[in-house]
Amino acid sequence: MNSKKAILLPKYQKIFDGIGQNIKLARKRRKLTAEQVAERAGIHRATLHRVEKGDPTVAMGIYFNVLKVLSLESDFSKLALDDEFGRKLQDLDLL
Repeated sequence: MNSKKAILLPKYQKIFDGIGQNIKLARKRRKLTAEQVAERAGIHRATLHRVEKGDPTVAMGIYFNVLKVLSLESDFSKLALDDEFGRKLQDLDLL
């Protein structure tokens, strides 16, 4: 089976890297082991490792489950919350 690898520009991979680092820091601040978080999120330890590395091929739902375990699920709802560019396009259409 052929699987496609996600190709990201370095500047976008840095965003994922930062998200992964933030998740890892949140886990460590809560003094939770990787095994504890993985078990509570219903994922394998290796998948959590990929999340903490900012792997863009990990499903969005898995990122959500990990954030939920860390009580950070409200952060997930902030994705694409402020569509400033879209509003500007809409306003141009209205003028």
